[in-house]
Amino acid sequence: MKITKAVFPVAGLGSRFLPATKASPKEMLPIVDKPLIQHAAEEAIAAGITELIFVTGRGKRAIEDHFDKAYELEAELEARNKDKLLEQVRDILPAGVSCVYVRQAEALGLGHAVLCARQLVNDEPFAILLADDLIDAEPQVMRQMVDLQARIGGSVLGVQNVAREETSQYGIVRSEPHSQGVHRVTGIVEKPKPADAPSTLGVVGRYILQPRIFHHLANVKPGAGGEIQLTDGIAALMAESDLWAYEFSGTRYDCGSKLGYVKATIAYAYKHPEIGSEFTRFMSENNGRG
Repeated sequence: MKITKAVFPVAGLGSRFLPATKASPKEMLPIVDKPLIQHAAEEAIAAGITELIFVTGRGKRAIEDHFDKAYELEAELEARNKDKLLEQVRDILPAGVSCVYVRQAEALGLGHAVLCARQLVNDEPFAILLADDLIDAEPQVMRQMVDLQARIGGSVLGVQNVAREETSQYGIVRSEPHSQGVHRVTGIVEKPKPADAPSTLGVVGRYILQPRIFHHLANVKPGAGGEIQLTDGIAALMAESDLWAYEFSGTRYDCGSKLGYVKATIAYAYKHPEIGSEFTRFMSENNGRG
């Protein structure tokens, strides 16, 4: 089946970016002039996805407003003949793409957030994108994964090699090589200690999952902190159907960390069509120190 739906879990508090996230969602933090959640949405849309499902929580209204039509703003820009800005505002959500919102009432983990979208996804394979993971790629990573899934079926996890000392920050897969950049997953462990990690292939914020995942998430036992881990549901899903790990082509920035966010901002500033040349000159004149 064609992948037409994507789930965006955006209910997290963003505590690592306080006080900036005290009154504004972390997903609305801008990379130069475009918020993280818009980057993620554009990646999904570029993969042919037409229904964006946002799993939100308290304080996330700004995300809904961002993708909504802003009549007053558009009228003001049109009156001032700011046509380029008007076009950018109107193109945030292309024609034929819809947004749906559902609340995660309690912070019970990523697996629970995905489970909240069950009634909206129904019985079809779907994508999951975590906005914290900004990936610069061409074609975009979800497009790569959708094309792969169309060829080999099953479920697909976006993975990359991580430093062994960092395995405790990721879901780590055990796998067998299948083809260039593609591995058949034979096991998955959530945040193992470096000495216990079965590999250094870490799952990052891109997934294509079969709808059977909802059954497993509804029945998995909560782990540490009472949270329902998506990794546990995926491990159960693996016993029923093919599960693939895909080493995508692209550069990932962990924008859930301050350093990763700053790195992404700098990288995107260099190639920004309006300020790229001036920023490059500025950094050169200051020996890259700003």
